Amino acid sequence: MSLIFISEKLIHKNKMNPRTTPKDFFLHLGAAIALYVSAIALLNLSFSVIDYFLPDRLAGYFYAGSVAWPISMLIVLVPLLYIFEWMVGRDLSMMPEKKELWIRKWRTYLTLFLAGAAIIGDLIALINIYLNGEITGRFVYKVLAVLVVSAVIFVYYILEKSTETMKTARKTLAWLGIVIVIAGIIGGFAAVGSPSKQRNLRFDNQRTSDLSNIQWRIISYWQSKESLPATIEDLNDPLSNFIVPTDPTDDSRYEYVKKGDMTFELCASFALPSEDLKYRGANGTSGSISVPMPTRDYYPVGPDKNDTWSHEAGKVCFERTIDPERYSPNRPVPMKPI
Repeated sequence: MSLIFISEKLIHKNKMNPRTTPKDFFLHLGAAIALYVSAIALLNLSFSVIDYFLPDRLAGYFYAGSVAWPISMLIVLVPLLYIFEWMVGRDLSMMPEKKELWIRKWRTYLTLFLAGAAIIGDLIALINIYLNGEITGRFVYKVLAVLVVSAVIFVYYILEKSTETMKTARKTLAWLGIVIVIAGIIGGFAAVGSPSKQRNLRFDNQRTSDLSNIQWRIISYWQSKESLPATIEDLNDPLSNFIVPTDPTDDSRYEYVKKGDMTFELCASFALPSEDLKYRGANGTSGSISVPMPTRDYYPVGPDKNDTWSHEAGKVCFERTIDPERYSPNRPVPMKPI
């Protein structure tokens, strides 16, 4: 009888303190990482969309990568998050004692703490900005974005009881999370357009970069010889390893026309009209939470390019006149007699 009693006691103890298997550890760890990174990506995407549609004169230029990267992360990580949560839920339905796993408790309480801290910090920032009289539409929408995302996560993980009402509420919040993510992705595509549009914009960006490079080569040619090149091929210089660039899509030559002693024209065919993206970027003063993300692919390259090479779709020509006072000829210095 004593052995039976000891055996039952051990079984009860194991049920109260179940053993964490490697599968349990990595399921909960994967779910936690997927949740936190997805939440950050969703907030960054929301902030970029808000920045784009609500320009601010204190802000910089809009970067397409600030939308492309979060969308890429959400498309991959959100399905993984739901798969992990489904696998955890399946294990709990088969082995209810796994509710007592230490890693499950730690993940739940850590998530609640972070979500609650985000909500509290959000409200503090809102009150602070309001009291300083600096509240803007941009900031209000960003505060609402943080509040909604944090609240959905907080309420989802606080509903841990197994009653049918709680299960229904958790399922509703799970679907609401999907709707919020889809809405964010749609907003991102509304800001940057389709992948085809982005490809055409990058081609146009390369064309303006080529024209700018050719323009400076023409100026350098004039400074050296005090005359403009007769044809664009005259700019080729094997010694400096410069070959006149061609159109990135079909390798056709850019059009160059000499119109006077110091006036010339450069022409190219563009796929899309240039976009005015000034004031549509982040300015770092809205009190929003920001996480650095890779944004190497962006447009335009700089403010001067956006202004100097502004264009419509189709063939566009840019007329330039060299100012000899600004770009003086490189005349050789006469040698003094010995």
